Amino acid sequence: MTDALTRLPAWQALRDHQRACVNLNLRELFIQDPARFEKFSVHRGDILFDYSKNLVTEETLRLFADLARQRELPGWIERLFRGDRINGTEGRAALHTALRAQKRIMLDGRDLMQDVSAVLAQMRRFCEGVRAGRIRSAAGRVFTDVVSIGIGGSDLGPRLVCEALAPYATGRLRVHFVSNVDGAAVTALLRSLDAATTLVSIASKTFTTQETLANATTAKAWLQKRLRGKTAVAKHFCAVTAAPERAGAFGVPAERVFVIWDWVGGRYSLWSAMGLPVALAVGMKNFDALRAGARDMDEHFRSAPLERNVPAILGLLGVWYVNFFGSATHAVLPYDERLRLLPAYLQQLEMESCGKRVTRDGELADYATAPVVWGTAGTDGQHAYFQLLHQGTHLIPADFIACRKPHHRLRRHHEILFANFVAQTEALARGKTAEEAQVEMRAQGLPEAAVKRLLPHRAFPGNRPSTSILIEQLDPRALGALLALYEHKVFVESVIWNVNAFDQWGVELGKTLADRVLRELADTAPVSSHDASTAGLINYFKAKRKRRKP
Repeated sequence: MTDALTRLPAWQALRDHQRACVNLNLRELFIQDPARFEKFSVHRGDILFDYSKNLVTEETLRLFADLARQRELPGWIERLFRGDRINGTEGRAALHTALRAQKRIMLDGRDLMQDVSAVLAQMRRFCEGVRAGRIRSAAGRVFTDVVSIGIGGSDLGPRLVCEALAPYATGRLRVHFVSNVDGAAVTALLRSLDAATTLVSIASKTFTTQETLANATTAKAWLQKRLRGKTAVAKHFCAVTAAPERAGAFGVPAERVFVIWDWVGGRYSLWSAMGLPVALAVGMKNFDALRAGARDMDEHFRSAPLERNVPAILGLLGVWYVNFFGSATHAVLPYDERLRLLPAYLQQLEMESCGKRVTRDGELADYATAPVVWGTAGTDGQHAYFQLLHQGTHLIPADFIACRKPHHRLRRHHEILFANFVAQTEALARGKTAEEAQVEMRAQGLPEAAVKRLLPHRAFPGNRPSTSILIEQLDPRALGALLALYEHKVFVESVIWNVNAFDQWGVELGKTLADRVLRELADTAPVSSHDASTAGLINYFKAKRKRRKP
């Protein structure tokens, strides 16, 4: 038995409609309808969302809404915000929205807002104390550096936000991140710091994550060596976890352990105490503004009609290109250097949430799900892979993101950046006809033989879809809204594809096998309990490794 998605009337109508859309021409659509931009854009707060350069018509949007209703999207949105246990494989709610809510939210007879408020108050006291210099190191010195140790959802969100909101980091604290278990990362960072003024924050929901604990143990040994004493080291640690007893056993003082809950998924945890590095870097006031921006988008997602609901439209566009045009990848192209980590953040958000081949009902999906998400900051990408976007054989939808107003004063720089932002979306949509290419080359004085020879190379097909997201200024509130927009976009996709967006069982197998291999590396005996390739790699590594000194 397969999922019923492809048998829905709206799905079949979209399939038939797509055959007509294959012949759509974005250049012609804008000529035919001068009001297309107004019809296919939404302004929400300080964000303008323009999807007019997509291969859609008003009929497409009507069918999108039909599909969403037949898949019961409005009901799923309510279940998400209400706290139903929509994470079925783990029997949990997915209430990351409660982390930025202002209304009372009950779960199992408990008011979650009391718990959230208590942790936020604890964060506020600690962050303000560190930033003001009231909370000091074991040597009585003011902290100058914070090392945040985590991985995945415990790292990507805070790292992205700290970089994006760098103009708001007016304090003396420098925040650094370590996630990779490669010893080169933690060694290089610690070598550059003064232990007497360094605060280490360990972020791990379970406090058992192998990479995080390895890096934390190395940082602990570094502090002990330089501070000479376990008592002193304790003053240099804090932790964010759902397992406070494990943090205590590691040596983190109880008053510096910030709790999260099982109803908060790792890649949705930025808004919880996992955002501690953000609050340390930019202050709790700005962290609160970040949460407020996300709350604005929550309210829009929950109340706006599907036809004008930005996350719903973005999610349905994702389904449209993956399932009806066969697009296997999706590019995210932020034209702002401070958002250069956004593609990596969205890789985890979308690919870990929707990279599933089994539906909520345990059946194999007979349709494609999550695309490969990728991208880098513009304008760098234009000199790397944009050739593929413009003239390659793949249809790759792209999100272009820019800010109207920069924080710096280099006006000319920003105008060049913005000009490239809009020009690339126009070029992708319009392309260049053979006639236009001929006129251009003749105007350059090229002989007719050269014009004829070069013509196939100088023409562009166009009709490449893109969505433009224009933010007034990259401030905490706007950033919060942007990140919540993508959270909800992914949820919409998961509802349409009928997959659980809040588990990640595919991550576990590799972890389990890595633990096994790690145990096998403890001695010099060759192994034979794997396939020939795996065993061969392990045995080669062990044979080449120098013997450990007794």
